[in-house]
Amino acid sequence: MTTTAELLKGAAALFPDEVVTQAHVRHLDLPKGAGRFALITLDNGLDHTKPTTFGPQSLANLDAAIDQVEKEAAAGEIVGIGLTGKPFIFAVGADLKGVELLARHEDALAIGKGGHDVFKRLSALAVPTFAYYNGAAMGGGVEAGLHCTYRTVSKALPAFSLPEVFLGLVPGWGGCTLLPNLIGADKAISVIIENSLNQNKQLKGKQVFELGIADALFEGADFLERSLDWTAAVLTGETEVHRTEVDRGEAWDAAVQRGKAIADGKVHGAAPAAYRALDIIAAAKNGDLRQGFDAEDRALADLIMGGELRSGIYAFNLVQKRAKRPAGAPDRSLARPVTKVGVVGAGLMASQLALLFARRLEVPVVLTDIDQARIDKGVAYVHGEIDKLLLKGRVNQDKANRLKGLVSGHLDKAAAFGDADFVIEAVFEEMGVKQQVFAEVEAVVPEHAILATNTSSLSVTEMASKLKHPERVVGFHFFNPVAILPLLEIVRAEKTDDASLATAFAVAKSLKKTAVLVKDAPAFVVNRILTRFMGEIQNVIDEGTPVAVAERAVEPLGLPMSPLVLLELVGPAIGLHVSETLHGAFPERFTVSPNLKAVVEAGKRGFYVYDSGKPELDPEVAALLKQGDAVLTEEQVRDRVLDAVAQEIGLMLDEGVVAEAQDIDLCLITGAGWPFHLGGITPYLDREGVSERVTGKKFLAPGVASVPA
Repeated sequence: MTTTAELLKGAAALFPDEVVTQAHVRHLDLPKGAGRFALITLDNGLDHTKPTTFGPQSLANLDAAIDQVEKEAAAGEIVGIGLTGKPFIFAVGADLKGVELLARHEDALAIGKGGHDVFKRLSALAVPTFAYYNGAAMGGGVEAGLHCTYRTVSKALPAFSLPEVFLGLVPGWGGCTLLPNLIGADKAISVIIENSLNQNKQLKGKQVFELGIADALFEGADFLERSLDWTAAVLTGETEVHRTEVDRGEAWDAAVQRGKAIADGKVHGAAPAAYRALDIIAAAKNGDLRQGFDAEDRALADLIMGGELRSGIYAFNLVQKRAKRPAGAPDRSLARPVTKVGVVGAGLMASQLALLFARRLEVPVVLTDIDQARIDKGVAYVHGEIDKLLLKGRVNQDKANRLKGLVSGHLDKAAAFGDADFVIEAVFEEMGVKQQVFAEVEAVVPEHAILATNTSSLSVTEMASKLKHPERVVGFHFFNPVAILPLLEIVRAEKTDDASLATAFAVAKSLKKTAVLVKDAPAFVVNRILTRFMGEIQNVIDEGTPVAVAERAVEPLGLPMSPLVLLELVGPAIGLHVSETLHGAFPERFTVSPNLKAVVEAGKRGFYVYDSGKPELDPEVAALLKQGDAVLTEEQVRDRVLDAVAQEIGLMLDEGVVAEAQDIDLCLITGAGWPFHLGGITPYLDREGVSERVTGKKFLAPGVASVPA
């Protein structure tokens, strides 16, 4: 039989670039005369910006440390064992860089078994074990602590989660089995399924304690000292630990059903991870830990060899790495300082932008518009939003006063923008209006000032064409709601110079946005793909397919909302305008739906009414629809839609709209909420065979978002 050490040695050969975590053992005498104690500290030797992870060698190091303390415990030399992390970090789980490299099911199984074999030794020792969650703890880090007898948590802990389902895995080193047996199925479902599928929501230290995951909560400043005092009190019997009894009756089954409803609502059956986790949680009701651990091993191996996990890791890498180094961005040393921002317009979008610039850049922001009443309304909106931040405790009174003082309005553009370094327009989406605005602004701003446009579909080059200095015009396209969606499409027009572009990227970074460089092509990236996607849905409805069938057809994509609900969010009039713009540019591929036009002309805000709480086709809209008699099945609709999207992406890559397919996925994830577990769209199109059917080749190289060949 293969030993844990042999298992981990074999796995380590597959992880050549592992950042190795050491497990340092030191001994100390506990207070209150409680006895000698062994403390294991997990530390990869790097600062908190490089969190501690568990690859095979790291697990082997922890295994060796447990060998040592196991002998000491058996010999009666120690009364207990503690596990903690380096400053600010406990441990953040498995080393995903290595997981990407695995190409065989048996290797994936070894990773699952290796983690289990090491961690479960913590609960089998002859003395009590204590986990001290001193800092960020995720995935395998959380699970290592769950195998201990007791746990304490720091009030200063900023992030605690089991994010595996979010990535396309299950908590496979004990999480699915131990957590429900510790805190009950319902709370475990919240941590493992609900938080994970809610954009990987993190828990704070106090919440970890309140859920019952930790037995004690201490301040961050003297956390370890207080934890050791508490440990001594537990070991001497001075302190008794009481835990709520877990309900193993109908409440457990109801919790699993709630988890399934959450998964259905988020991924619509399109990704297996949540359902595999729920199966293990359901089976854990009988308290058989060994059976649960075996199920976790199998699920982990199956999912590691599946496309969804590879897509999840790919998406994670896009958001964490590629987003920080935008492809094609000029040298950041060329960027000019921005000490004052101007916003042309004072409507809702302009006001949202003013608030964002003031909060993130902390420089004066001035709005202008065509009359004083609009300006006053825009400034009042920003001030009102700052008051809301104050009420929520997001800013203190001093900061709120300072931010309000930064935002003002002025009717005279010369007075408003005479010393501005960066001016962005957010006026009506009409070329003549935008050209006029830029001409007025150029006449009054300093020579070095950047002129940015928040256009969603118009040509930035044409917008700049009548200016004396077109080289300082750049596209700066935000997504609504501005405060929530991270994407910023930065558009290089034909004459945009490097200094203007570098300044735009520097501003984007200060705004904490994910900036992607895009070519000045109609509707750029997100709106072009979404318009083609929506256009094909509208085409099949116009041709005769029932609305409900067209909507259901794309459910397997696991999108955050159905196409017609999305249209309602965007606004049918805006959707129509963008489709008309793209029809003008590419009439052979982009249509203008007569039914959508009729809906807009009738002043309808969408296709649905919500009288029953659920979306139902508005009878007035149904009366407007003129349909043909070509009725397609859900599968036929899905094929049409995906073929259209694949064709458009292929053409965009041929045109050089972005550097690579990865940028298209990054745009869809951060600008349109496209499912993280799909990796955006191109891995899904590759996996389903659509890319090759339409373009003759896959969008991504083997192993990029798939199992290596």
